[in-house]
Amino acid sequence: MAFLVSGWFDPLLAAHAARIDEIPDQFAVAVQIVDPPDPLLPGRARAELVAGLRRVELVILDEAQILAPALRLEDEEAEWRDAFLAHVRERQS
Repeated sequence: MAFLVSGWFDPLLAAHAARIDEIPDQFAVAVQIVDPPDPLLPGRARAELVAGLRRVELVILDEAQILAPALRLEDEEAEWRDAFLAHVRERQS
């Protein structure tokens, strides 16, 4: 199961990290970075900061990349995704 969090994260605050950390462990956490009206940091920088959070498994920069297509992955893509997520989890341990 996936849990989608969406926000500006500009700047990324301790409160953001605490809220994301409250998501139950049985959920994969995906974060969609949304551009604020007048950003302090570029989207990629915000995405990299959010990606560093322990519970985050996927960061989405483009609004067109919502999780719906990811849920209909072909077998090959699903295997790649699973291997990637395993790698991310291992690095965060």
